[in-house]
Amino acid sequence: MSQSIRTQAGGSLSGMLQVPGDKSISHRAIMFAALADGDSNISGFLNGEDCLATLRAFRAMGVTVDTLGDTELRVHGVGIDGLHAPSQPLDLGNSGTSMRLMAGLLAGQGFDTILTGDTSLSKRPMRRVTEPLARMGALIDATEAGTAPLHIHGKRRLRGIEFESTVASAQVKSAVLLAGLYAHGATHVVEPGVSRDHTERMLSAFGVTVGGSGLHCSVAGGQRLTATDVQVPADLSSATFPMIAALVTPGADITLEAVGINSSRAGVLKILEMMGAEFSIENQRAAGAEPIADIRVRHSALQGVEIPPALVPLAIDEFPAILAAAALARGTTRISGAAELRVKESDRLAAMASGLKALGVELDEAPDGITVQGGALQGGTVEAHGDHRIAMSFAAVSAAAQGEIVIRDTDNVATSFPGFVPLMRGAGMRMEQFDD
Repeated sequence: MSQSIRTQAGGSLSGMLQVPGDKSISHRAIMFAALADGDSNISGFLNGEDCLATLRAFRAMGVTVDTLGDTELRVHGVGIDGLHAPSQPLDLGNSGTSMRLMAGLLAGQGFDTILTGDTSLSKRPMRRVTEPLARMGALIDATEAGTAPLHIHGKRRLRGIEFESTVASAQVKSAVLLAGLYAHGATHVVEPGVSRDHTERMLSAFGVTVGGSGLHCSVAGGQRLTATDVQVPADLSSATFPMIAALVTPGADITLEAVGINSSRAGVLKILEMMGAEFSIENQRAAGAEPIADIRVRHSALQGVEIPPALVPLAIDEFPAILAAAALARGTTRISGAAELRVKESDRLAAMASGLKALGVELDEAPDGITVQGGALQGGTVEAHGDHRIAMSFAAVSAAAQGEIVIRDTDNVATSFPGFVPLMRGAGMRMEQFDD
């Protein structure tokens, strides 16, 4: 039995909303706290299935984690060399972040590990991390297609390398840097464009010296992490869905509290601003190493835009929601240079194109992008393909549609946004989740 979401046109949004903690930062908080010397407290942890997969994996490797509340944890670090061999393969569910970062982290351990995942994760490309790790001396077996399960062989002597990545990817960069902590010498990563810098910021907070600037970063092997407390901001990617909902719904006026506004992932704010979105960044402050703010959003008349390629890696997770909003904007919205969207939890370009067409939207799909003719959104049925961001993107714009929308295969919404439907209903939208 799978779940679906049914939405009704009409309704509005108002009030103060608190979205869940940042998924990317929650993953890293568990990993780095586990490797640290001493105990770390984590607040604002995303209690979603992806991050829980990371938590279970480290518990299976001997790390004690106390649950202090729904979003509060205490991690008793075992030190950089204190992990133990798990008794069975580590099942990381749907979490690509867990698998790619842990491939780097586990490449320098003194024991073998097998990383597995669900059907979706088992289709996602892993050579982008296994190949640079192999250059460092790691031995990782994968399928002929370069996908999971990954068998990571331990007791390998790693060496630092200079790695020029062909993609701007925080996951690739992070995997190499984490392996670099176990390598002899320094490890340098150079990227072709800006990617999220949560790893560099958090490693520094845990006492690791991270070198470089701009598109270059580096770590020296042999460093230890010192326990520290981590405050996880509200997730900007999750905040995008109520933001989009407010922008396209007449009369809407919401404020999203304590959202992370790290410039390395704030491309969605720049794109929405280009589209004419009316929002304000208020009460800017810091949550540990990360900048946060409250974001007030009001209904706006959106315009179609040509999205600059430089902004694509800064908003890669938000593009399903942006494309949904584009269907209700005046004019044409075009995105290119976004082939990365085809290797996420689903082929997000194909999934959004199929769903938008089912709702009467005219568009042209390209290998690396999509062109959307905005104007109106009809009712109908769309498939989320088990992808949480596809499901929430269509739900976000449903109040402005011309009829009922049913979104099928939405079980995985809980991977990043537990409580999505109740939160949106509480703000005034007409939607329900039901079992098929």
